[in-house]
Amino acid sequence: MAGEALHPADRLACERMAASQPLWDCLEPAASAVGLEKQVLLHAGPPFASAAEITRPILNSACVAAVFEGLAEDFDAAEAMIAAGDIVLAPAQDHGVVTPLAAVVSASMPLHGVRSAGGDGPRVYTPINGGSRPSMRLGLREQAVLDHIRWLNGPFCETLQQGIGEGIALIPLAVAGLQAGDDCHGRTIAATEALVGELQAHTPGGIQDAGTLEFMASSPSLFLNLWMAATKCMMTAASGIDGSSFVTAAAGNGAAVGIQVSGLPGRWFTAAARPPKGPLDVDLPAERALGAIGDSAVVEAFGLGAMAFHLSPEQMQRLGPYLPPDSDARVASLLAAEHPGFQALGIRLGITARAAAGLGAGPVVGLGMLDREGHAGRIGGGIYDMPAAPFRDAVAALGG
Repeated sequence: MAGEALHPADRLACERMAASQPLWDCLEPAASAVGLEKQVLLHAGPPFASAAEITRPILNSACVAAVFEGLAEDFDAAEAMIAAGDIVLAPAQDHGVVTPLAAVVSASMPLHGVRSAGGDGPRVYTPINGGSRPSMRLGLREQAVLDHIRWLNGPFCETLQQGIGEGIALIPLAVAGLQAGDDCHGRTIAATEALVGELQAHTPGGIQDAGTLEFMASSPSLFLNLWMAATKCMMTAASGIDGSSFVTAAAGNGAAVGIQVSGLPGRWFTAAARPPKGPLDVDLPAERALGAIGDSAVVEAFGLGAMAFHLSPEQMQRLGPYLPPDSDARVASLLAAEHPGFQALGIRLGITARAAAGLGAGPVVGLGMLDREGHAGRIGGGIYDMPAAPFRDAVAALGG
């Protein structure tokens, strides 16, 4: 949609998005960063109606987080406390946090803080990416996951603290990644290499710990969480504009997918979550794939990920066959504005609910697929075709 065709409130939102320059400048526990109470855990996507509706991978991660936090002695006790309402789950994006797949945030977990370099607007936070080791985002209720987050949020976090310096600008890393074939969601290899280079340069004496270096070298997704927060930071800059349908949140919790828009901050518009379409990496029936899950859908709602597969030949080769036939038309019709930080790529960014409602389709979203039973973790990756209904509902709620 051309800028001149935008509703005035949506044009203003796009201008504010384009003025934001996200900077990673701190690591801070969730309790102080967003005032998270000890008995509250944050999950991806819109809220669950009750504890009984929590999807198994998120429930598994919540059990691990509860033991990490000292709320429960073991996983069984944690699950019982969640069922009883003694531990409460809430949407991360409603607290200014984005979290991938089934990863859950607890009060003492250190979070990356990302703010606009101009100092305008609140910080957005995200947990440290678990890399290629047993990670909370996979939704497994295992001791190995607990051990890993203790290392990740302890020794590894301390290493990261030393390398932040005065802050690291994230758009240049994303652009470097996109120019090298990343899509900034399913593929972040080049951006992660650029990030590690920045951390090495900012760390006095360089990073020396062999375990940390091995983890960084074997974890090509390290940049993703930071980029999710950067994307959400730019979306948040556009939030709170009366009448604007600019999309400021997009996510799934495995049972439902949802969006929020600028003119109605904090209000979710949802639909049932179907599983992404794509190849499975394990010998399991397709029925084991959970519905769309993760706050990383903000990347596509911003205009990257599957909406920018033309910049990522590897992603296009792997998942292009699963794109809907009109995916090119969606890119042309839905993406609303230019951002000066991405001028070298000649792309448009940001989506309005008005455009999606008018087109009758939402963005295409590249997502990992999790085992709905919570045993096998990640079972593949695919394309989720975001339904138009939440966008139409948002426009109706705005009054058109």
